[in-house]
Amino acid sequence: MSLDDLPTKLKPIGHYIKTAAEHDKRDPVVAYYCRFYAVKKGIEIDSSSPECKKYLLGLMDFLEKQKQAAEADSPIKNEVIGQAHVENYALKVFLYADNEDRAGRFNKNVVKSFYTAGMLFDVLSVFDEVSEDIEKNKKYAKWKAAYIHKCLRNGETPIAGPLPEGDEEGDDIPQPSTSGGATAGPSPYNAPPPSHPSPPSGGGYPPGAGSYAPPGNQYPQGGAQSWPQTPPQAAHQPPPQPPQAASVPQDTWQPPSNPSGIALKTEDYQKAMKFCKYASSALQYEDSSTAIDNLTKALKLLTTGKPS
Repeated sequence: MSLDDLPTKLKPIGHYIKTAAEHDKRDPVVAYYCRFYAVKKGIEIDSSSPECKKYLLGLMDFLEKQKQAAEADSPIKNEVIGQAHVENYALKVFLYADNEDRAGRFNKNVVKSFYTAGMLFDVLSVFDEVSEDIEKNKKYAKWKAAYIHKCLRNGETPIAGPLPEGDEEGDDIPQPSTSGGATAGPSPYNAPPPSHPSPPSGGGYPPGAGSYAPPGNQYPQGGAQSWPQTPPQAAHQPPPQPPQAASVPQDTWQPPSNPSGIALKTEDYQKAMKFCKYASSALQYEDSSTAIDNLTKALKLLTTGKPS
C-alpha cells in the first residue's frame, strides 16, 4: 500500500499508513494495527465514493492475508496480546521522548518521537476502550510535539517537561498521566532529568523498541508513570534490618496446577491479566463496582476456562 495511492479524501489517515510502512520490517505487529486503525478511520471518513471504497477494500484484503499467514498465537490474531504489544511499544516511544525533553535535549527526533507516540496511542482505540492514562498521554504527546516544533521553528528554547497549566494565556495545556499504567517502565516525572543515555541505534527512538528510526518529515501543523516517592525516615526510627538470604530451591520451580483441573491457554492468562488491569485502574478512582466486576470475570475465566 503506497501513500501515493491514497485518495484525497483519505489524506487524514496518511500518517498512519506511512508509519505502518516504516514498521513493516521493524515491527510487523505495529504495522498491522496502524493499517487496521487506518481502515477504521477511513471508513468513517468516506467508504462510499468509488476511489475510497477501492482503496479501503484493497487495504482490508491486504490485512486479511497478513492475518491468515500469521501464527495462531501471533499478536496479529490474538488481540489481547496485540493490545499489550502496541501499548508497550507506544509507551517506550513516549517515555524516550519524555526523558529527552525533560533533559533539555530538544531536536527533530524528539518531535517525531512525541508525534509518533501520539499516533500509536490513537491506534490503541481499535481495541477496547482506551484508559484515562493513555488518553492523557496521547493529548500530551501530540501537544508537546507541536509545541517543541513551533519553538524550534521560531528559534526559541522550549520549556522542558510539562508546562504549568495556564502558562500560555487561553491555552488548556495537556498534562501527562501521573498514575500507573505505563508498562514500559517509569518516567521520572517528579525526579531530576536522567543522565544522558547512549545514543540509540537507528535514530531518535528508544532502545528496546526495535531499531526504531524516526518517521519522515511529517510534523503536526498546529501521560506515563510518576517516579515512586520515598517517604523521609523519621529521625528516631531505627534503621531497617537487612533481609535474610532466601534459601535457593534445589529443584526448578513449577507453577501449581489449576485447582479446578482446567487447562488454560496463554490467551486465557493474558485476558485474565487484562481484567485485573481494569480492576486496578478502577480502584485508583475508588470505583469498587467496576473493580469487583472485572475481578469476578478474571476469577471465572481462571476457574472455568470460559470468558464471562
